[in-house]
Amino acid sequence: MKKIVIALLFSVVYCLTTVAQIGTWKNYLAYHDVQQIQAAGNDQLFVLASNSLYQYNKNDQSIVTYDKVNGLSDTYITHIRWCQQAKRLIAVYGNTNIDLIDTNGNITNISDIYTKVITGEKSINSIHISDQYAYLACGFGIVKLNVQRAEISESYMLGFPVTAVTTDNSFIYAQTASDVWKAPLSSNLIDKSNWTEATTAPSFTQDTKDYDENIDVVRTLQPGGPKHNMFGYMKYVHNKLYTCNGDYNSAEPIQVLNNNEWTIYQHEGIADVTGVAFTGSFCFDVDPADENHVFAGARNGLYEYQNGQFLKFYNSDNSPIESFNKKDKEYEIISGVKFDLQGNNLYLLNTSAPTTAMIRYSNGSFSKLDHTELMKLNTRKEFPNCSNAELSKMIIDSQGIMWFVNNNWVLPAFYQYNMESDAIRAYESFTNEDGTKIDVMEGVRCIVEDRNNDLWLGSSVGPFVLKRSDIYQDSPTYVQVKVPRNDGTNYADYLLAGIDIMSMAIDSGGRKWFGTNGNGVYLISADNMSQIQHFTTDNSALLSNVVKSIAINPTTGEVFFGTENGLCSYMSDATQTNEEMTSDNVWAYPNPVNPGYTGPITITGLSYDADVKILSANGALVHEGRSNGGTYIWYGNDQKGRRVASGVYMVVTATRTGEKGTVCKIAVIN
Repeated sequence: MKKIVIALLFSVVYCLTTVAQIGTWKNYLAYHDVQQIQAAGNDQLFVLASNSLYQYNKNDQSIVTYDKVNGLSDTYITHIRWCQQAKRLIAVYGNTNIDLIDTNGNITNISDIYTKVITGEKSINSIHISDQYAYLACGFGIVKLNVQRAEISESYMLGFPVTAVTTDNSFIYAQTASDVWKAPLSSNLIDKSNWTEATTAPSFTQDTKDYDENIDVVRTLQPGGPKHNMFGYMKYVHNKLYTCNGDYNSAEPIQVLNNNEWTIYQHEGIADVTGVAFTGSFCFDVDPADENHVFAGARNGLYEYQNGQFLKFYNSDNSPIESFNKKDKEYEIISGVKFDLQGNNLYLLNTSAPTTAMIRYSNGSFSKLDHTELMKLNTRKEFPNCSNAELSKMIIDSQGIMWFVNNNWVLPAFYQYNMESDAIRAYESFTNEDGTKIDVMEGVRCIVEDRNNDLWLGSSVGPFVLKRSDIYQDSPTYVQVKVPRNDGTNYADYLLAGIDIMSMAIDSGGRKWFGTNGNGVYLISADNMSQIQHFTTDNSALLSNVVKSIAINPTTGEVFFGTENGLCSYMSDATQTNEEMTSDNVWAYPNPVNPGYTGPITITGLSYDADVKILSANGALVHEGRSNGGTYIWYGNDQKGRRVASGVYMVVTATRTGEKGTVCKIAVIN
């Protein structure tokens, strides 16, 4: 009988997949700009590059990258130093957190400075090694770290910022911006009276021998990752993640992620052609007719690319694009770029322009679209009718209507644009369902459409909703979703009230992802009534609590977060839906489920809100529920929470219209 069961288990047809497990995180960090190199013995190098860390083995040429997913305690490293006596690397983060790392990848965290409340500046400016000790030059004084014992030995609160530390056989020296102080090593260094101003001191210059001897080798290494860690604007198009820096003043190129490989758009030499500085891209759009054809808006104009190569530049010399004063070509700001659905017309938003805010590019020619609704900056006496200060985040909804926002404290607003009639409707004041005015204050940050075709607005004071039925009302009501407190009272709170929402995305399950300015990421249920997740740097591998952009791979459910410290992702449990569920387009993984595995068993390819039943071989009901988008998660337990027996289990589904069928089988081996 046992042989028959095993034969049945291994006769089940299943698909092998590289899809990551639900609930896992991944970092996509840059390792491009080499900053520091530390030799750990004769055969190992630690490299700090783009404020990220990797390790190179000279013997076998292997590379190990470090991040929060594989053990680091934080992100954005500012200094590294190798302590030979302790055989550990000291890695200091920008927030003063510290990790100690040995060559085997073992990591010990020292968070004392990071967690301690200190009056005055709290920073770590440099590291000096002496035997098993690391002396940290801090904004408040000096910290003596015993690297061998992984503990803080002493702190010297000197009352002034120390930029560098050094020692000789008798004294310790502290350098400031204007002078040098010293104290005998044999004295009580905690007592500030033992420190006196020094007239001479040894050199404070960091030893660059490791860098000088190894930089040529390091420059040949390819640790992977993007070129830079700036992801302020992102879109998932044609199974590719297109990204740009999303900033007016950072000269970083567009980067595209496809099958874990990065394509970096041309950026070098462009300024020689255009005659203005290359400032990267604030926004972009991909041609619907050609995914390799991209237009990008920047601080000083519009850039056109083909296959990642710079093709053409447009500014006031060859288009209606204007600067704020019609003179400064470094500030001809294109803050919005959007193709129509067919790719026949490209629409541009020209921020802070004197005569026009909107431009259309079609068949090789430009035309100005004059709309007084967008000309209300009114902050400069010499330019009283400039276009609004940050017109951006253009989308086209399911009805073919374009929307965009004004993310600025001067007239926070959003706009509806009919591309066929060239008509604009401005939404400039906001009153909720209780008759209370919503004071948006700093700006409307972003706009998305949900599965009910309603519009969600992210603002500096939280999210609110414009119902599809209210779009054309003279004074529409905005819904601030009320979440019951469930504390026995009838009270409720507005959803994420007071939280600065910088980015939003709707996943295939209709759930809302909110990226915030300092509060991490919130995942809210499709009915808006419950908080499913709240990810922060403290409870997850999120790289920063400032989340500027969000994009979702609908096929896999991977959610990408563009943070101020780089790009990371979370494998969610909501994937793209199928209209029809068959054995050809629905599958489960892992399958078979091997002994000892207790993680999620993911069934994907389902229709939206499908009814799912797990049945045993004899037809008994084992588990049931509803899909989340195109995905259903089963943990291999029956309805009483007990682990199921070894066997083959059928996945039977029903659509919302009641059509039923067996879509796949899952083999469980205990």
